[in-house]
Amino acid sequence: MNKTICLLPGDGIGTEIVAQGKKALEAATARTGNTLTFTHALIGGCAYEATGSPLPQETIDACKASDAVFLGAVGGPQWDSLSPDKRPEKGILGIRKALGLFANLRPALLLPELAGACLLRADTAQKGLDLIVVRELTGDIYFGEPRDIVVRDGQKVGYNTMIYSEEEIRRIAVIGFETAMKRRKRVCSIDKSNVLETSRLWREVVNNVAKDYPEVALEHMYVDNAAMQLVRDPSQFDVLLTGNLFGDILSDEAAAITGSLGMLPSASMGSSSPALFEPIHGSAPDIAGQNKANPLATILSAAMLMRLGLNMPEEALMIEKAVSAALAGYRTADIMEEGKKQVGCEEMGDIVASFIEKA
Repeated sequence: MNKTICLLPGDGIGTEIVAQGKKALEAATARTGNTLTFTHALIGGCAYEATGSPLPQETIDACKASDAVFLGAVGGPQWDSLSPDKRPEKGILGIRKALGLFANLRPALLLPELAGACLLRADTAQKGLDLIVVRELTGDIYFGEPRDIVVRDGQKVGYNTMIYSEEEIRRIAVIGFETAMKRRKRVCSIDKSNVLETSRLWREVVNNVAKDYPEVALEHMYVDNAAMQLVRDPSQFDVLLTGNLFGDILSDEAAAITGSLGMLPSASMGSSSPALFEPIHGSAPDIAGQNKANPLATILSAAMLMRLGLNMPEEALMIEKAVSAALAGYRTADIMEEGKKQVGCEEMGDIVASFIEKA
């Protein structure tokens, strides 16, 4: 079986970490006899420098022609003064829209090898942390219209519109329940229905979708309580289903309490277009080009790509096991602890690939 993957390294450490993820992909498919073809395209700041746009049409075309998209990171201080439509982050929002990627899946898993890095109290961490945030990506206040900054009565006023349609809620709810069916069959839907009309519609539609999944236990929780519960006892959660704004905040919170943003992958998926896989961290321009970046979130994103994007679960498991094996003896600087050997980005990639090859 041959599949095509479009690589979007992006900015900052993106080139370094995507290279390590590519090593893992190649090592895993070599073990099973499958093959991968890689294409490359520009996104973010580097795309702006080369073409005047953070998302050239050539990049959209290359992504649509692939079976999966593998992204590094975008952004950097040198582009902070650009107009909003030229900023690197516009490339991320644009490719999600172009590919119809409406669902973002962010697992937050506390690996046993990294228990010491967890920011929770020891007794709370001992209960475990293994959840996934299913976040709607293309609606809500980020994309709602009208939006503007205007002058009213002599002062500036900014406004955005929080809006969701029935269908937008239904399709992300289906993803949430389908995800739960493959896990522990529990969904916690997050909203603010005590004050927001959009959340009242959200809760109504989620309840209707739940009728098609009688095996899944559904509960509802206000977003402020959910934020508190995540740090009080994250072990109570399996699948967190929520909208774009709340999901943005809660998924970062869930990631942070594991101890390192450098360890967590993500997937953005639609109904039929190729899915996009990326680490959740940023471009880290302060360490770019210094071989200091932690590539493991990117490598674990490669595992998600294998499992969810290409339906190659055997290769995905090889990569995940290799990451655990590597962590038993090696660490990058951000997750370093006593008794382990510190290595750089490229060396960590080589170590993971070698464990895959020996599996």
